Amino acid sequence: MPTQPKLGECLKALRRRHGWTLQEVNQRTGVAVSTLSKVENDQMSLTYDKLLQISEGLGVTLAELLSPPAASGEMLARRAIGRPGEGLLQVTPNYDYLYLCTELQRKRMVPVLTTVKVRDIAEFGPLVRHSGEELIYVLDGAIEVHTDHYAPVRLETGGSIYLDSTMGHGYVSVGEGDAVVLGVCSSPEPDLEGTLRSLFAT
Repeated sequence: MPTQPKLGECLKALRRRHGWTLQEVNQRTGVAVSTLSKVENDQMSLTYDKLLQISEGLGVTLAELLSPPAASGEMLARRAIGRPGEGLLQVTPNYDYLYLCTELQRKRMVPVLTTVKVRDIAEFGPLVRHSGEELIYVLDGAIEVHTDHYAPVRLETGGSIYLDSTMGHGYVSVGEGDAVVLGVCSSPEPDLEGTLRSLFAT
């Protein structure tokens, strides 16, 4: 009869699957590194409240937290395929967002195909701020990138910019017609896509 996996084994396996250090788990959950280390080494257990604290901090369910480690040599095999025109469309005054590969939850990166409609930064409104970092690559047209701390910069088709998303930022189209850019946002936040969709909701 198979033995039940130990909490320490489950926690260590979850941490390694996501590439988190003990310090990163501590920052996300508020549970001391020494406590996490003892749990992983089967030197102590946790109360239900602490288990909830860890699962909520890591953005996983209790079932996921307590799931057995993958068999030796087994690798994660998530994937999502996007066909032309597929995705979750969100229309806002400044941009039309098409979120790609939305069937995968808790992605480390959020890819978004964006049509830039606004043409004057004076009409843009407050600059956008959210957790993480982002890469913007211009697929068609030209944009002007406005951020805190830096002078505006113009990017033509094929141009790109990588920036800290906590810094205020906004893009306006400055070529003929609307510009189209591919944005990839990344953040430790477990549900970044949901946060972005809420942030940009009109």
